[in-house]
Parts: sequence; structure tokens; C-alpha cells
Amino acid sequence: MEDKQDDTKINIANPIKDHQETTLSYDFRTEFLQDDNKTPFFKPRSRRRRRDTCVIFAFVIIHLVVFLITMAINDCDHNSHGDCAFKALGRMSFQPLLENPFLGPSASTLDKMGAIRKTLLAEHQTWRLFLCPWLHAGAFHFLINILCIIFIGIYLEKEFGAIRTGIIYILSAFFGTLVTAIFVRDSPAVCSSGALFGLLGATASALTMNWKFYTNKVAALLTLLFVAAFNLMLGFLPYMDNYSSIGGLISGFLLGLVLFYTPQFRQVAPNKLRLYEYGVKSSFNWKQKLDRPVLRSVSLVLFSLLLVGLLVAVLLGINISHHCRLCRYVDCIPCKRWSCNDLTSSCETMGSDKELTLTCMGNGNFRVFSFTNISQERTRDLCTLICS
Repeated sequence: MEDKQDDTKINIANPIKDHQETTLSYDFRTEFLQDDNKTPFFKPRSRRRRRDTCVIFAFVIIHLVVFLITMAINDCDHNSHGDCAFKALGRMSFQPLLENPFLGPSASTLDKMGAIRKTLLAEHQTWRLFLCPWLHAGAFHFLINILCIIFIGIYLEKEFGAIRTGIIYILSAFFGTLVTAIFVRDSPAVCSSGALFGLLGATASALTMNWKFYTNKVAALLTLLFVAAFNLMLGFLPYMDNYSSIGGLISGFLLGLVLFYTPQFRQVAPNKLRLYEYGVKSSFNWKQKLDRPVLRSVSLVLFSLLLVGLLVAVLLGINISHHCRLCRYVDCIPCKRWSCNDLTSSCETMGSDKELTLTCMGNGNFRVFSFTNISQERTRDLCTLICS
């Protein structure tokens, strides 16, 4: 019996080649768009080191230092002769709530520290454009603004990096201050909310551009709207300004379109060879950086044109409030305690050895004080309160 031999061919596939072919056909975007890989909007996908949040905290420290210096210069206990809120704080005590509803300094102190006022800008005091974004109207304003900045800013810094977040913060603050300068009335206004709204605008642009990567999109959008609406309501109170908020929101949104391309996700393809893994990450990063070139270019050009136009208008002394009577109500609601009109406060001063009487020449209101040694700046503050 002859043994029959089978001519069986055994094909030995190259495992490395097959693995490479499988890897090459892997679609990263498909994995990212699966519901299992989507994350809540305010939960960053990339895990950066803790030190990467240093920019936002540096801005917070600057705001805190400026606020403490402002209150020390205000020195309510001495300049207001003890007519202060929280007198136990001594030099750091606040002006009465009737004078400053945010528990903060007087109007004259804000003027000294760099607040924007129409008459002061007319004197070409352009240095105020750089100091005003760091000022707060009072303790309430400071706490609310800083908490919102920390909440929004840390997320953006972890998700998109410190440099881009810092650029948006600074440029939005300056842009918002320029918008305030062309609408400001003859009363001090602080512009620290411009940076916050810049972060809000940038967050909104990041959410819209990367809408498909997140799960709780509607909840995130409602959160942004609530933060914006709440801070805009505060902007109707004295010393705060809604124009800086509006300007910061516009600039932040445009800059977000320019700088916040698709976030870099940490998920990688399964069973990849390490040699090819680097190539995939590199090509994906380049695709991110070239994402939406037309939209980003148009946004950059539009922001640049607006910035240059506002800067020229401010340097030329243009004030739109002269030609727009209704614009004053964007950041002011008239009531018994203050007016939205530009009032020329003029008071008659009558003094004796122990008392001082200020009488408003406009409405006849007067007030008697049990002291006579009062500075000219403080007299102007009190006269404004009596005449308003």
C-alpha cells in the first residue's frame, strides 16, 4: 500500500504586517464620537499636571492684591470719620451700603486706582485702560467675579492649555475696557468683568465647535447662560459696567474660534505597535492645528479690526453716549438711590466749629455732618450722593 501524501499548503501570515494594516484602517474620530467615549463638558478629557492651572491662579492673586491695596487707600475709618460698614476692620472697613452696595471703596478711591470716567478720559489719562480691568466695585463683586473666573478658567486651562487661556483672558479684559471707554458716563466704572465674559465667550465657542464630543451640552450651555445673566444683572448697580462684559464676551468668542481647535483626546487605538503609535498622534495633532482654517482666519481678522477700531476711537476721544440717549440703560436702572443721567454735582458748603452742611444746588437736598475736617475728594463723593 502506497502512502499518499497530501499537498497541503500552509500560508503563514506576517503578524506584524497584518497588525499594521489593521492599525492603518483605524478611525480615531469614529471612536471619539461613540457615546461611550463622550464626556461631560466641564470634565476635561486630558489630564494635565496641577501646575498647568497657574495662569488663572496668578490672575486671581493679582485681583486680590489690587483689591486689598484699594481698600487700604480708601481708609474709610479715617476719611469717612467712622461712617463705615464693618467698623471692626478699621482701615480696611467698607463704605456704607447706601454709598456702595457692593461693600467697597468710595467713588473717589476708585478714581485714584484707575476707574474709567468720561471726564478723566477726556484728559487723556490712557493709563486707566490698563489698570481698570483689575479693579472691583467691592467685596461682593470681587467674590462673585473671582469664583466664576476660577470655575470657568481652570476648566479652559486644563482642556486647552495655560498660554491660550491667558491670551484670551488678557485680550478680552483690554477689549472690554475699550468698549467701556466709548460708552462710559461721568461716573467711575470698573471693568474686571470683561475678562470673565471673555472666558465665557471662549467656552461658548469651544462648546459649539466641539459639540459632538460632549454629552451634557444643554446643561453646560444653560450653566454659561446663568453665569452670564447673573453677572449682567449686577452690572446695573453703581460702579459696575455691562459694556465691558459685552465687549469681553464678543472678543472671547472670536478668540475662542481662533485658538480653541478640537481638544486632544488621550484615547488611543487598541493593540497598536509603539513605533506607529507616535506617527498616529503626530498626524492627529497636525490635523487639529489645521482644523477649520477659514473660520479661524475670518475670526482673527474680525477681532483685529474691532480691536484697532476701538483703540483709535478711544484715542480720538469718541464717546457714543453723547449721541445715544438710551445706551445709558444698558448698564444702569434708574431708582431713588442713584440716577442714570450725567449729573453736574454742585453743593454749597456751610460750616461751623463742629458741623458741616452740604446743600445740593440742583435739587435743594442737604445733609449735616458732625465734623468739619473733610477732604475735597470726600466732599465731592458726598455731594454726588446728596444730589443723586
